[in-house]
Amino acid sequence: MRICLLYASMSGNTEDMAIIIKKELEKEEIEVVMEEMDGYEVEKLTDFTGIILGSYTWGDGDLPYEVEEFEEELVHVDLSRIPAAVFGSGDRNYPSYCEAVHIFEETLKKAGAVLVCSGLKNEFEPKNEEEIEACRHFAQQFSVALKERV
Repeated sequence: MRICLLYASMSGNTEDMAIIIKKELEKEEIEVVMEEMDGYEVEKLTDFTGIILGSYTWGDGDLPYEVEEFEEELVHVDLSRIPAAVFGSGDRNYPSYCEAVHIFEETLKKAGAVLVCSGLKNEFEPKNEEEIEACRHFAQQFSVALKERV
C-alpha cells in the first residue's frame, strides 16, 4: 500500500503533525510519500491507494493562498472510492477554527474520495502527549480503514 500525504505548513505546526502521522503509518508497513501541497500535481493522486491532506487555516477560516489552486483543481480529479482523510492546525482565537479541514473534506468528497476517519484538528503544533497521541490515533484509524478497503 502506498499513500500520499500532502501538507501545507507556514510555521511548522502542520508539518509536525504530518511527520507524526507518517511515522505511525510506516510502523504499519504503509509506504508514505510525503510532500508539500504547494505545486503538487493533483492528477498524481490517482496513483495512490490512499490520500491524507493536511493544512493550516489562514485568517478567519480561509485556505492558505499557496494551496488555493490545488484545492480548485482537486475537485476535477476522479478519486472515486480512494480512502482519504484530512488534518490541520489552527488557532482557537479565530472564529472558524481549523476550517481548512472542513474545506478539504468537502472537496475530497466532491472528487469521489471516501473519508474514512474524522478530520483531526490541533491548536498550533502537537505539544503534549495527548496531542501527539491524537495524531498517532488518526494514523491508526486511517491504516485500519485502508487495509479493510484493499
